[in-house]
Amino acid sequence: MSGPNPWKNPAWLGEISMALLSLLLGGGAVAQQTAPAFDAPRAKIIERGKFRLHKFAQAIGEETYEIRKQSRLFEIESSFEFTDRGSQVPLTATLRYDSDFTPEQFEVEGKNSRFNRIDDFVSVRRSTVLVRRGQSEREEPRPRQFFTISGYAPTAVQMMLLRYWRAHGSPDRLRVFPAGEVRIEHRGADQVEIASKPISLERYIISGLIWGREAIWLDSKKRLIAVISIDAEFDHFEAVREGYETALPILLSRAGKDEMAALADIARDFPGRRAGKLALVGATLVDGTGREPISDSIVVIDGDRIVSAGRRAEIAVPADTTLIDVAGKTILPGLWDMHAHFEQVEWGPIYLATGVTTVRDCGNEFEFIVAVRDAIAGGRGLGPRLLLAGLVDGTGPKALGIQRVDNSNEAQRWVNRYHEAGFQQMKIYSSMTRDNVQAVTIAAHRLGMTVTGHIPNGMSLFEAVDAGMDQINHVHYVAAAMIPEGTLVNSTRDQFEQRIAAIEVTSPEGIKVIDFLKAHSIVVDPTVALEEFGTVSASRPFESFEPGVLKLAPELADQFATPTEEDPQQETRLSVLHRLLQIIGALHAAGVPIVAGTDQSVPGYSLYREIELYVEAGFTPMEAIRAATAVPAQVMGLDKELGSVEPGKQADLIVLGANPLESIHNIRTVEKVVAGGTLYESALLWRSVGFRP
Repeated sequence: MSGPNPWKNPAWLGEISMALLSLLLGGGAVAQQTAPAFDAPRAKIIERGKFRLHKFAQAIGEETYEIRKQSRLFEIESSFEFTDRGSQVPLTATLRYDSDFTPEQFEVEGKNSRFNRIDDFVSVRRSTVLVRRGQSEREEPRPRQFFTISGYAPTAVQMMLLRYWRAHGSPDRLRVFPAGEVRIEHRGADQVEIASKPISLERYIISGLIWGREAIWLDSKKRLIAVISIDAEFDHFEAVREGYETALPILLSRAGKDEMAALADIARDFPGRRAGKLALVGATLVDGTGREPISDSIVVIDGDRIVSAGRRAEIAVPADTTLIDVAGKTILPGLWDMHAHFEQVEWGPIYLATGVTTVRDCGNEFEFIVAVRDAIAGGRGLGPRLLLAGLVDGTGPKALGIQRVDNSNEAQRWVNRYHEAGFQQMKIYSSMTRDNVQAVTIAAHRLGMTVTGHIPNGMSLFEAVDAGMDQINHVHYVAAAMIPEGTLVNSTRDQFEQRIAAIEVTSPEGIKVIDFLKAHSIVVDPTVALEEFGTVSASRPFESFEPGVLKLAPELADQFATPTEEDPQQETRLSVLHRLLQIIGALHAAGVPIVAGTDQSVPGYSLYREIELYVEAGFTPMEAIRAATAVPAQVMGLDKELGSVEPGKQADLIVLGANPLESIHNIRTVEKVVAGGTLYESALLWRSVGFRP
């Protein structure tokens, strides 16, 4: 029951979470530096090129570059721009270098994602290197070997990095400025066919430019042909030289095999402990059922199953069992992240380190995520259990990916493909029409799949649910439905925030939405920790509420840096966050199932913050824990196997150094993780991907 003339989403609302719409990072005045003399108009052009830029394999923009030479000095200038779900992401870079590719000056300015700005300058002197990042400056001694580059973009600068590396003896590790160190590995040759002609490309892996690995291909002229990477918001990103676009599918496949090899290597480095029977002795057991905690407990595990769990005095431990003393600790079921995007293999160790043993992936590249899921399930990789929601979107300027549903036949085709590949759900994205949403839900329900996702542009929450959606991602869609009808037509984002902040949850509109969701048994994953990210400012540094940001790998730290300036909309954004927490609390009190999910944000730590925010919203610590354990298991139909620490269930559990029922912030004290019966130490897992425990 939706009623007449339901409120329609403005087109921009479906792009991203409201918090990230508002986020402003970086920036600052440009320091004046002395640049090496270079007269560009008089310089000779010696190379030009163009790359087609892709996200989730969908073409979204291009990069052009030009290399000029004047006397002993060379200059490469690159212009990089793509459009991601309606947002422009432009970036320009200039690199000046000498005949052996040693940099003399580098500058890059613009955006490397919808939300991240970049403004870096490097000037190389005789014995020092001057670095400016935004408004901060520093000077460091000049290393013997080094290069200048800032992250994955632009592609042309990565090409020059490889040329430098090859010209200087292919060092095992290479210092880069403004910050960091990269490692480059030659991984062999791949054959592609272009215009019916076989071409051999050399494949390399670069680690350190992004968090994780990139696959890079060069041709016989040492021109960069393709990069398979992750952009600054952790999304799949690909750049392919013009004329080689038809090779992208095979290059994605080759990169995927390298990722699987990396996953297998990580698994070998962290084999865990899985020898016979295992007993965890002496901890307080919070079993996830909602029952009172059990002090001085024993949990006995045999293989991948829990044999017994309860008070020490009541549990018989077989003689051949390995005992592990966890006295003074707390045991919980393994955590769930119900809004993940597992887009690189490094997420595997991160999730396990956090205590996450099951994730629902809410949209990914099909071949990649199926291969990762199967590698983990087959013991060939390290990571949590993966449940998959297959992404579909309609054609439009803000569409995501290449899985298009513009009619009922395409709906049936994609649902069938995902179902045959073992996906549990379908994921609706923001450019779908009502008829096509309904076609997807009918096809999915017929096959026993459920449907989650965004409320598409131009549709109301009521229409989406009436069209058959079972679940809703992101609480801001629920909030939008509570705004009085008609008041958001042609509204700006600032106006939208102001109206969210002014919502009365107990108003007729608020009560109508909550009652509607309850009556239709709709599940909500709020991703409110991601919304809170948008409240960061100079007076509210990120680490003040998310201490995990201080433990990130160096390649990630800049992406989560606190702005140096105040946000003029800060008061409104804090009011919005407060209102969203009120809505989550009201949904929970009414019996609408809430499941914890992150939509990535700070790897690992954002799930802790999501759980903490539920307590701020009015959950008890036990209820907040269950939102990340038992409730998602029930929602996904796996509660007979997972979600609690009980005899007969799969052995997924975590050991914490302190009790989160006493303070929910103790959820951050995970020390050991048992996933499918295998025991891991969290500290080692954190270190394996460059984080500090």
